[in-house]
Amino acid sequence: MALSRKRRKELKKLKGQAGDLWDDQRELLEHANRVAREARRQASHYAREEVSPRIRDKYDDTLRPVVDTARAAAETGLSTARSAASHTRHRISDDVIPGVTSALGAALAAIEVAKNHQVQDAMNRAAKFGNDVGTRVGIVKPKPSVGPGKYILIGFGVVAFAVVAYAAWQTLRADDDLWVEETAIETPLANES
Repeated sequence: MALSRKRRKELKKLKGQAGDLWDDQRELLEHANRVAREARRQASHYAREEVSPRIRDKYDDTLRPVVDTARAAAETGLSTARSAASHTRHRISDDVIPGVTSALGAALAAIEVAKNHQVQDAMNRAAKFGNDVGTRVGIVKPKPSVGPGKYILIGFGVVAFAVVAYAAWQTLRADDDLWVEETAIETPLANES
């Protein structure tokens, strides 16, 4: 396809204008990059000289007291928790462990007595006579019939056991002294206005 002379001339002129436009765009982009670098440098200087001291001052005036108060509250809570743990440790070592060891000692003593050959022989001889050996020999009086007193005593025993179990549970709870009193934190922001 052949182009006319006029069209070739117009295309050449258009090609030259596009090249000029491209060169202008390149120069514009280079100039914009130089301006952006200078703006970045100026912003860095401004941040270092103006913004950073203001932020540091605001931190020292408003945030640091709050952080210090929170740190003090945390230390107080930690000391309270340590005190409660120490109190619980003393309660266990002074109250609970002696009771448990005495009960275990009594149980072990009863087992040792049951292992004694004389006791075993006496039990075997008594078993030959039946359930009422003591009444036949006349050493033990016959058991009276079961009345309502036995059930009342059983009820009192169950209630006493529940009361003792509840008291032990209350004694061994570790959260009795773990509360921390909330204090109002005054912020310096309210004083600035």
